[in-house]
Amino acid sequence: MGLLRLILALGFAVALSQFPAFSDQYVQRLGGQVDALTQVAGAFDRSADRAGLTRDQALAELSGTSFRDAHAGDMRQVFVRLDRARGDLTLLRAASPLERIALPHRLRDVDTLQATWGDFRPAVPVTGAGFMAAGIGFLLGWALASLLALPFRRRESPSWR
Repeated sequence: MGLLRLILALGFAVALSQFPAFSDQYVQRLGGQVDALTQVAGAFDRSADRAGLTRDQALAELSGTSFRDAHAGDMRQVFVRLDRARGDLTLLRAASPLERIALPHRLRDVDTLQATWGDFRPAVPVTGAGFMAAGIGFLLGWALASLLALPFRRRESPSWR
């Protein structure tokens, strides 16, 4: 059991040591997404403003045909995604790479996550954050292996017998 515990702990250490670099790349990509979505939203808002409409009024006017209805739906999704991405980006930028380990729910932009994962190449943890994340991963792996080993532990008989 000790060897299994060590292997699992090392596996977690290696895996978690990659998280700081991965989250840095995700934050960079998310920033690019926010920039691109801001341009799209800004262009829509400028068009609405030139027509003397608010954003909501312009979206309401995008109806009547299947194309207009679909375009209005797409623009609503852009605005929702932009708001969510801005909030996540603000929080992730304020957090250190190690603090981001506690924020995996903020890496929720599926397109950005998939693109980051597709380009990510693991590296040796040569930064302080990488070593700390590896240590946390090692401890998590060790604890998990210990929990998995509980049902297989021998029960010692009382010494008073």
